[in-house]
Amino acid sequence: MLPLRAIIDLCVRLRIHPNTLTLIGVIINVGAAWALGFGRFLLAFFIMLVANIFDFIDGKVAHIAQLQSEFGAFWDSTLDRFSDLALLTGLIFLYSKVGRSDYVMIASLALIFSIMTSYARARAESLVKRCKVGFMERPERIVLLMIGALTNRMAGVLWVVLVLSILTVANRIYYTYLDLNRLPMPTKKGIAGFFNRAFFWTDERATLPYDVWVVAILAFVWLVPPAWLGDPMANDPGVIAWVRDQLAIKN
Repeated sequence: MLPLRAIIDLCVRLRIHPNTLTLIGVIINVGAAWALGFGRFLLAFFIMLVANIFDFIDGKVAHIAQLQSEFGAFWDSTLDRFSDLALLTGLIFLYSKVGRSDYVMIASLALIFSIMTSYARARAESLVKRCKVGFMERPERIVLLMIGALTNRMAGVLWVVLVLSILTVANRIYYTYLDLNRLPMPTKKGIAGFFNRAFFWTDERATLPYDVWVVAILAFVWLVPPAWLGDPMANDPGVIAWVRDQLAIKN
């Protein structure tokens, strides 16, 4: 895209180090976490959008400026975890301020399993060659949180992130077990293969199975009424005003 290319070229000309761009992206994401924490979902969406521009261009700048390094990869991966923690912590803060212990727990579990998703892969790849299995990776989490903020369907998003993060961790544990013990991977043929393909995720992005999962997730997030999920930020002006009043009172 032309605007992103212009930003990348400008960063290269100004000799902005890609590690600096990564840090800026994390700091901006902390701002998004603040917005989430005070129920300002639309503002959080736009802040996350800006933050993810930096998340995208840092690798491109590193490649063009020939500044790629092992430390840069480590730095990027480590700061990505801070971004994930910040955004979900913002939601935990929000739900705690309005007295919703159920969604404090859901957001906390989503945070735990989001981190375990990354840890399971990192630990597995110290033992096996590659462990890129499971659907709910960081790009999917971030996009879902942005969708939740934009559409005020954060409760549905959190349920999706939590359930699929648990499944992703389980996938990575099982995959590593099979690989280390030189056992065959689950079949992809027949009825059993259909369920294996859905719940033991090994397909790449931009494939038909991936697109089917994406459509199913978006349908769940958008079509399930927020009230069914007990969403504290249900898409009702009265409810939203009440939540913000509670935040104002408690501050």
